[in-house]
Amino acid sequence: MKIAVTGKGGVGKSTVTGLLARALAAEGWQVMAIDADPDANLASAIGLPADRLADLKPISKMVDLAKERTGADGAGNHFILNPKVDDIPDGFSVDHAGVKLLRMGTVDHAGTGCVCPEHALIRTLLRHILTRRREAVLIDMEAGIEHFGRGTVENVDLLVIVVEPGSRSFQTATQIETLARELGIANLAFVANKVDSAEDEAFVLENTAGRELLAVFPLDPQVQAADRRGQSFYDHPGGPARAAELACALQKRLEVQGV
Repeated sequence: MKIAVTGKGGVGKSTVTGLLARALAAEGWQVMAIDADPDANLASAIGLPADRLADLKPISKMVDLAKERTGADGAGNHFILNPKVDDIPDGFSVDHAGVKLLRMGTVDHAGTGCVCPEHALIRTLLRHILTRRREAVLIDMEAGIEHFGRGTVENVDLLVIVVEPGSRSFQTATQIETLARELGIANLAFVANKVDSAEDEAFVLENTAGRELLAVFPLDPQVQAADRRGQSFYDHPGGPARAAELACALQKRLEVQGV
C-alpha cells in the first residue's frame, strides 16, 4: 500500500502518519515512512530518539550525492534525469520500531520549468519507492497544497486529508481535493482530528457529507503532552489503540478498492 497524508498546517498530519506507521509495523508490515515536509516532524511522531536525528539527513540537501548520481557538470546544465536510486531508501533511512524513516525534504524550485540535479534525484527516488518497493509506504506531505505541482503523489493508492473542526482547514481540504482530482488522483479519504465537542463533531460531519471519513479523533491532552516532549503519541497510553483503529479503517478502505 502507498499512502500520502496531507492537510492544512497544524491539523496533525504528522501525528496521523506516525500512528499509521507504528500500527502497521506492529502488525508485521514492512513500513517505509517518508518525511516530505520541510518542517520535518515525522521523526518525533514515529518516536525516533532525539540523539538519532543527526543520522536523518534530507536527501534534497545532499548536493554531492545528487551530482554524483546524475553526473551533473560544474554548471549543473547537463545531467541524467533518471539516476540510480534503488540503494538510497535502505542506505539513507533510519530504522525505529520496525519503521524505516527517510527524510526526503523539498527542492525549492521543483515543479517549475527549472529542473536541477536535486530535483531529478528526488523525483526519481519517489517514483522508485512508489512503484518498485513492496512495503507499505507512508508519505507525510508538506502542509497545504503547493506540493501537488511537484509530481509526487500520482502513484499513491490513497490520499488521506487530515482536517480539524474549522473553516480554514476545510477550505484547504477542498483546494487539495480539486487539485488532486485534476491530477487524476481519484482515491481520497478524510481523517478528522482535534474534535473536542458535539458541536465540533457536527461541524465535521456536515462538512464531510458525501466524502469518505475514515476516523474521528478527539482533542487529546496526551497527544499534546507527547508533542511537547518530542515523543510519539504511540508510546503513550491510548496511542496503540487509536493507531490500530486507524490502520484497520485504512486497510478496509484499501480492500474495497482491491489494493
